[in-house]
Amino acid sequence: MTERVVLAYSGGLDTSVAIGWIAEETGAEVIAVAVDVGQGGEDLDVIRKRALACGAVEAEVADAKDEFADEYCLPAIKANALYMDRYPLVSALSRPTIVKHLVAAAQKHGATTVAHGCTGKGNDQVRFEAGIVALAPDLKCIAPVRDYAMTRDKAIAFCEAKGLPIATTKKSPYSIDQNVFGRAVETGFLEDIWNAPIEDVYEYTQNPAVAREADEVVITFKEGVPVAIDGRPVTVLQAIQQLNERAGAQGVGRIDMVEDRLVGIKSREVYEAPGAIALITAHQELENVTVERELARYKRQVEQRWGELVYDGQWFSPLKRALDGFITEANQHVNGDVRMTLHGGRAVVTGRRSESSLYDFNLATYDTGDTFDQAAAKGFIDIYSLSSKIAAKRDLA
Repeated sequence: MTERVVLAYSGGLDTSVAIGWIAEETGAEVIAVAVDVGQGGEDLDVIRKRALACGAVEAEVADAKDEFADEYCLPAIKANALYMDRYPLVSALSRPTIVKHLVAAAQKHGATTVAHGCTGKGNDQVRFEAGIVALAPDLKCIAPVRDYAMTRDKAIAFCEAKGLPIATTKKSPYSIDQNVFGRAVETGFLEDIWNAPIEDVYEYTQNPAVAREADEVVITFKEGVPVAIDGRPVTVLQAIQQLNERAGAQGVGRIDMVEDRLVGIKSREVYEAPGAIALITAHQELENVTVERELARYKRQVEQRWGELVYDGQWFSPLKRALDGFITEANQHVNGDVRMTLHGGRAVVTGRRSESSLYDFNLATYDTGDTFDQAAAKGFIDIYSLSSKIAAKRDLA
């Protein structure tokens, strides 16, 4: 029986060439799998037909936008997940979504191997392969660019020699990955970390320096889930899409950073994630109102570790699953509304209200009616600082 390889297929030059390249290198039949996580571009059926025309024995396409939003982006919102305190894990979240479909296709078609188009120096190769073996330990993984020296110039030559139905126009100066949660741009002149990004780098966001009217939005959460915008019910996908449009129009969510890749190098990345940043900002503020102090402090530690695990391709790991349970529990009372002003590249919270609020006006106020027992504070301070006081007497003697 002929071996079968499932290929993560985008419809672009590299993965189109990879179909025939893998077949020649391995003698295997190739099954192409394309997963729509909101990256835009061509119609899925066009992509499916191209895969078949390029030599795939079968091609599957999946509209996974809602799945991606509900099962991957939403946990990141609940976790306030920002790798290195800035990056909302745009690409890292999409990889396990795609992996799940690749593994399902491999099991359905009796494939022994899964292939992807990643290079040998990025994070995504790890995310794909660590995810695949976590779900199906017996599957093998290959990457033509990394394992079979499928360089760009060789890919173009192969495409032209075989007459494949894919354009071989000059490559964009940037490497771009995008989905509904955001957009990542790297390489080209951005590799010089002194060079500032230029406006043509951006697509999801407008220039925040251009004068325009501010946009006020109210986001409603229930147990940490965004359920309405300006009082109108939304799915998680719709919440992200609507805020991509509204926050993006105000230039919200531009991130220019040098980040620590899992493979050990530092990389300059430019991101745009208007919906993600607006939702995480609102969610963080509602947690400030509704989550008890010690739980909130500990959750911040969990958030950092959760984000590192996801960034490092450990979505399906035991620790990540265990932390998911903690984050779900911590969001139990994250209910209410957050009002934000979107303007000048910033999402600024201006109001918050919640039936689950722990904010007590009568305890917080300095006016008449204050119910806080200020007389109790002196004894509290005496006991709280007692150990330091005793140590100071020794150390200063």
